[in-house]
Amino acid sequence: MSDSINEKVRCLIIGSGPAGYTAAIYASRANLSPVLYEGIQPGGQLTTTTEVENFPGYPEGITGPELMEDLKQQALRFGADIRFGIATATDLSAAPYKITIDGEKVIETETLIIATGATAKYLGIPDEHKYAGMGVSACATCDGFFYRKKVVAVVGGGDTACEEAIYLAGLAKQVYLIVRKPYLRASKVMQDRVFNTPNIMVLFEHNTIGLFGENGVEGAHLVKRVGEPDEEKVDIAIDGFFLAIGHKPNSDIFKPWLETDEIGYIKTIPDTPRTTVPGVFAAGDVADPHYRQAITAAGSGCKAAIEAERYLSEMGK
Repeated sequence: MSDSINEKVRCLIIGSGPAGYTAAIYASRANLSPVLYEGIQPGGQLTTTTEVENFPGYPEGITGPELMEDLKQQALRFGADIRFGIATATDLSAAPYKITIDGEKVIETETLIIATGATAKYLGIPDEHKYAGMGVSACATCDGFFYRKKVVAVVGGGDTACEEAIYLAGLAKQVYLIVRKPYLRASKVMQDRVFNTPNIMVLFEHNTIGLFGENGVEGAHLVKRVGEPDEEKVDIAIDGFFLAIGHKPNSDIFKPWLETDEIGYIKTIPDTPRTTVPGVFAAGDVADPHYRQAITAAGSGCKAAIEAERYLSEMGK
C-alpha cells in the first residue's frame, strides 16, 4: 500500500446515523475538521423508518430520511467533510490510528469516533423487505404508537421480545408472541410478566413463513410444530409485525483492538463514550444494547465529539 494514498486527519467519524452526524456537528464547531464516512447505509437505520414522532423538536413528526438529511446538512454547514465510503479494516495498535476505506485508501487519524450502528436481525423471509415500513418493524418503542388498539405480532423468545411484547400490550388491543421453541429463553421475571399480561398470547412452536396484505401487513402465515406428524399451517390476522430476535452491532473490524460484549457491542468506560484505546470513542447503537433510540444515539455522538476535542487539546494537537 503506497503512502501516496494516505491522508492525515485530526478526527475521523465512521457511520452516518444520528450519532455520526451529531458528532460531526460538534466536532466541526470545535474546529476539529472532521471527516465522516457514511458507510453501507447512509443515514443509518432511520432511513428505513417512515415516520419518526419521538425526536424532540418535530411536533408534527418527520420521516426518517428527512431527519437524517437535516442532520447531514447541519454538519455540512459547519464544514464537516462527509464522504461516501465503507471502513473495511482498522489498525488501532498505536496513534495515529489507521483506517482503510473501501479496501484501498488508508486514513491516519488522531481521534476516531465509531458510530457504525447495529443491524436488526431478520428472519430472512422476502416479505420482511416487501413490507418494510408498511407493517414490519424492528423497534417497538419507535413504531408501537402507530398500532394503538390494533393487533400485532412480536417474533422472538428472549428478554428483548418479551419487553417489546409487554410494551406493545400497553398500546395494542392484542399481541401475539411468536416463539419457535416450546419455551421462552427470557429471564424468569420477564416470562412471568408476559404470562400475566392478559392481551399477550404466546404461540409456542410456531415459525413465520410469510406475511400477507394488500397495502401493508394484514396477516402472517405460520407453521405450527414444523416437521412433526401434527404439523399444521396457521394464519393470523395482524396489523403489525415486530422482529425482536436481536441486533448485530457493526463492530467486527474493531474487535481485534476493542473490548466488546458477547454479542459484539463495543464496551465503553461507564457513562462515557471512551473505549479502552485512548482517542477512540464509540457512539450510538454500536455501543448501546439498551436504548437504541435516535435521540440517545445523537446524545452519545455529542459526548464523543466533546471527548475527542478534550483529548486532542490535552495531547496538544
